[in-house]
Amino acid sequence: MNPSNYFPCGTNRREFIWEMGAGFAGLALSSLLAKDGFSQGGEVSGKTTGIARPLAPKAPHFATKAKSCIFLMMNGAPSQVDTFDYKPELEKYAGKQLPEDKDYINSGGRKVGYLTPAWRKFHPGGESGLPISDYFPSVRKHADKLAVINSCHTDSHAHGSALVAMNTGKTFIGRPSLGAWSVYGLGTENQSLPGYVVMLDKRGGPISGQPNWSSGFMPSTYSGTLFRPTGDPILDLRGPEHVTRRVQREQLDLLAKLNQRHLEARPGGAELAARIDSYELAYRMQTEAPEAVDIADETQETLAMYGVGEQPTDEYGRNCLVARRLVERGVRFVQLYSGGGHLEETWDAHESIEKNHGRHGAEVDKPIAALLTDLEQRGLLDSTLVVWGGEFGRMPFSEGQNAPGRNHNPYGFSMWFAGGGVKGGIRYGETDEFGFEAVTNKVHLHDVHATILHLMGLDHEALTYFHQGRKESLTDVGGRVVRDVIA
Repeated sequence: MNPSNYFPCGTNRREFIWEMGAGFAGLALSSLLAKDGFSQGGEVSGKTTGIARPLAPKAPHFATKAKSCIFLMMNGAPSQVDTFDYKPELEKYAGKQLPEDKDYINSGGRKVGYLTPAWRKFHPGGESGLPISDYFPSVRKHADKLAVINSCHTDSHAHGSALVAMNTGKTFIGRPSLGAWSVYGLGTENQSLPGYVVMLDKRGGPISGQPNWSSGFMPSTYSGTLFRPTGDPILDLRGPEHVTRRVQREQLDLLAKLNQRHLEARPGGAELAARIDSYELAYRMQTEAPEAVDIADETQETLAMYGVGEQPTDEYGRNCLVARRLVERGVRFVQLYSGGGHLEETWDAHESIEKNHGRHGAEVDKPIAALLTDLEQRGLLDSTLVVWGGEFGRMPFSEGQNAPGRNHNPYGFSMWFAGGGVKGGIRYGETDEFGFEAVTNKVHLHDVHATILHLMGLDHEALTYFHQGRKESLTDVGGRVVRDVIA
């Protein structure tokens, strides 16, 4: 009997046993490397990340101006042709249908109507003359600070998956968000506050929920911490009156010792390490967080500038003001949502652009302008990257005949950057003459993420996390830095 008949490719029994042995040795080696922290992505800053202080500040890959980021998320998708992408051709072709060569359009089952001009006038802003519509008259005064990208495009026309993609780089849930990657790569300057804070709209959160600020397959230490939009931003921050700080400290110390013993007996328990760290962070937050979110010590002039105490700007004004206070105190990443729940409660203007954008624009325009002014006056704008945008844009045609709303558009939409080393007063990229799809200098959402990370001093290709046998990154196998928007 020929032994080679029983093994592939003529392998004999000795070779088969040798290869099996090498395989098991490889498994053992992988285990040892994991215990030494290799699988935790220690290459981020040239040092082992460790688990003792996962939020400790880390050196960036290269010198940069931006130390923090405030992402202004317009949940529901604002219309680019009604806000920051002026298209005079829409007036010329008003009432006509989109040309037939755009027949690949996915309308999501909704009616396709006629080309419709912008619902409010555009006017040039600042010395640069950037055209910005009357939905954002206050932001228009800051035109010379903005780098408007008119050629963004994404991979989904559905809110849930597109929101997850804008936050995590993929349309499916389970991956770390942009804020989580930022904190993983850089840590945070203030160890008594979360590194990543998310503030939702009081009307609700994005329809895809928690995965938008999740740490995904990373330890939960890097996930976003929710601050409430109204009332006390952080619930249960203060413990019972009968439990003193000393007693609480002793309880945490005992718990830490027990957890540490458990961890030493079972190396590699990243989630337990994250839980230990979260207890300590919660303890430290009891001292610093109340002051950080308390705007009572702000001047009346500052409160008025943000529209606090006024309608309809009070809620978003407070959130923008708290965001400034957080980055001022060393928080790495803050995300503010405008619009919550579904349909007209968000920027999802199927019914009427004027009704919807008029309402939501009035809520955020003054606070956003105040945030840019305040950051600049305090010398924080150079070190704070401000990002504005939604999960996609909207179609340049109406949703049906004689309808004032617009449907979803993932093919071309606008975002803007300001501060943090950004070149102000410029437009980058173009959609076609109708504002339907990006055609010049196209910017995919991976490019948006790569550029944000770059502005914060992180190489999007080098910022990796070892998971299930491969080095994962925010931009995965795509993404380029849009260097033309960088000063």
